Amino acid sequence: MVDPERDWPRTITLAFTGASGAAYGLRLLECLIRAEVRVYLLISQAAQVVIKMETGLDLPARATEAESFLNERFQAEAGQLRVFGRQEWTAPVASGSHPAEAMVVCPCTTGTLGRLAAGLSSCLIERAADVSLKERRPLILVVRETPFSTIHLKNMLRLAQAGATIMPANPGFYHNPVRIQDIVDFMVARILDHLGVAHTLVKRWGDYEGGP
Repeated sequence: MVDPERDWPRTITLAFTGASGAAYGLRLLECLIRAEVRVYLLISQAAQVVIKMETGLDLPARATEAESFLNERFQAEAGQLRVFGRQEWTAPVASGSHPAEAMVVCPCTTGTLGRLAAGLSSCLIERAADVSLKERRPLILVVRETPFSTIHLKNMLRLAQAGATIMPANPGFYHNPVRIQDIVDFMVARILDHLGVAHTLVKRWGDYEGGP
């Protein structure tokens, strides 16, 4: 039996919001768990709806039940995956005294983007991202929308200037994907690269026979 109080070498906060692209977030969660990273997971109400629409996965609404469900689905070790409620202000991610090493919002809605750019924190996801910015910890925003309005672009610029990494869900195709999973893995691989988490999801540029 694994000790739930194990001293995990790395802790990443992951947030799912209601943008399309639920598969990106779920695959990222799976990869982080396989890489033996502890994950603090935050799920918006809209994300639950989109996850069910796009993947058929019916996540429980209660954080404790969602935690048990995802722990079993991804076979996480005891204490490796923690799910916090949307208004759980006592969660570690709500304070700069106990921040995770980095945070990823995947996928990230333009609504979340706008509130973060304005410094507004009406839920735990926004507060955790705000903490990441003020503590100068890596914050990756996987924005999923098209086209971008001038307002969206200005919000992205403002957050980039504040230290966030803006990583729109724009997968490449030089790896010749043949499945949707290949496209998802390309994007997740880029996120993992920026987190410094090792993976073998896709070949890297220059590793293809006959060129890229």
